[in-house]
Amino acid sequence: MLSGLGLTPDEVTALFLSLKVASVATLCSLPLGLLVAWLLARRRFPGHALLDGLVHLPLILPPVVTGYLLLLGFGRRGVFGAWLAEIGIVFSFRWTGAALACAVMGFPLMVRAMRLSIEAVDGKLEQAAGTLGASPSLVFLLVTLPLSLPGCLAGAVLAFAKAMGEFGATITFVSNIPGETQTLPSAIYTLTQVPGGEGAALRLILVSVAVSMLALVASEWLARRMSRRLGAG
Repeated sequence: MLSGLGLTPDEVTALFLSLKVASVATLCSLPLGLLVAWLLARRRFPGHALLDGLVHLPLILPPVVTGYLLLLGFGRRGVFGAWLAEIGIVFSFRWTGAALACAVMGFPLMVRAMRLSIEAVDGKLEQAAGTLGASPSLVFLLVTLPLSLPGCLAGAVLAFAKAMGEFGATITFVSNIPGETQTLPSAIYTLTQVPGGEGAALRLILVSVAVSMLALVASEWLARRMSRRLGAG
């Protein structure tokens, strides 16, 4: 079907690799994103401002800097990468490294949307559940999470869309290897450097826009549906 759209096998590979990388990055970020968003929204502790700053740091740093820091930390000779390589976990120049870079770049958007959604939940409802004997974890699972679910879903979709378009940190950390780390943005960049590649680059740009718009529309539809159900409940 995709070949009918004029995509070459290499372009199809880049598309599916981007979808895999973005999906893995988003799903792996969700648990930590929820925890950090809840901590920032509901807890005050020493280092709160520092944690908030660290979470949002990838938004203000040049993506190339983020990618280079990932290379220093998770490269084969990095602070953590050397130890991880000994147990068979390698990120640099692998698609898993692209997923890690995309997760880091999309994490601030995910946490911010989740935090705002959690802060919008009436704290009195959580207090009432606590007075009835529910533990903090149960209060979160049974009260906070269901009420903040539309915003949490929006945060996940934002992170997914960011991962689909991530370029700077990814190409710095895992390079641009066809079939292994060449995602849609990397493939588009490569095509723009090749004489006569403008048409293929435009084709991939349209595919990228279509996938991102589809994700945003699906997120909006699901968020509205969940909001109606919560309202009815």
